[in-house]
Amino acid sequence: MARLGTGTGTCTRTGTGTRTAGLLDGMPQQRRSPQAARAAEAVPVRLPSVRRPWLLLPSPAATPFTLAYAAVLAVTSLVSAVADPSLVHALQQGSSTDVAHLVRAPMGVLVASALWIAGGVLTPYAFGFLLVLTALERRVGALRAAGVFLLGHILATLATEVPVGFAVLAGHLPGTSVHRLDYGISFGVAAATGALAGLVAPWLRWILLGLIGATIAQSLIAFTDPMTGWGHLISLVIGVATWPLVRYWHRSRTAAAAPRGG
Repeated sequence: MARLGTGTGTCTRTGTGTRTAGLLDGMPQQRRSPQAARAAEAVPVRLPSVRRPWLLLPSPAATPFTLAYAAVLAVTSLVSAVADPSLVHALQQGSSTDVAHLVRAPMGVLVASALWIAGGVLTPYAFGFLLVLTALERRVGALRAAGVFLLGHILATLATEVPVGFAVLAGHLPGTSVHRLDYGISFGVAAATGALAGLVAPWLRWILLGLIGATIAQSLIAFTDPMTGWGHLISLVIGVATWPLVRYWHRSRTAAAAPRGG
């Protein structure tokens, strides 16, 4: 990285490259061939590009996972808005990751529960889903972004529902607790936000973590749905725990996309 400052040295250019004079006169210089010197001088200066607003949204080529997933969520949200309420309730109840369903068909409900947005596509979580998943997928790729999302969704669900099952067996909770309605994308969004925070500039990182942390804290203090609140906190921690991995993925992806010299 070039550094601009005030000093006593000066720089002069010769036919074989740049020679630093003054304080560095006594240091040996590496001599380059005329061809190498011309090639070095021909490299254009790359200025930082201004972020284009449309890159915040998913696209078929760059973010196929986010785009396809958003289309599925739009369909299920439309169904929940126009279909008979009793049918919608039956579909969502069948997709619920409550203890009873996790015991009978764990993989099926873990996937099905992530096909619904609580409240529909006009909720803050839907907006956050688009921005966060798009940004994460552009940095690490489709399969890896999907893996982070599912990791948070699955682990946070199990971490909140398994204790409920044990509490019911021990007699600390009523038997109806194994049939609580539990579905949505918020655990996956929280995990993806936590992972994305490790890939952005520090000032934006703390804004992301601060906003979602404040939302989770408010939910826990209100104590309206403590299991979901703890699930959000767990999934956020899971996302933060993936920082070494997502940073490695991002470096590998950037290196693979960089032009190679001939």
